[in-house]
Amino acid sequence: MTLIEKIPTMTDVEVVNLLTNARRLHESGDERQQAAAGELLPALEVVATERKAERLALAQAKRSAARKPKAIAA
Repeated sequence: MTLIEKIPTMTDVEVVNLLTNARRLHESGDERQQAAAGELLPALEVVATERKAERLALAQAKRSAARKPKAIAA
């Protein structure tokens, strides 16, 4: 199994850590590291963005559910 194939099974923290490391290596690694990071970055960025959007949506839904409904004036 390649690292790209493992991304969906990783935790959010693992994805963010790997994304941070891939960005760093893409900028300052040797040629081999830059190439490997370049292959990983698109997949990692998509997954990280999707997971962030999911977390935000869940938080918003939780906040909405926690609000008390306003009484309608008669």
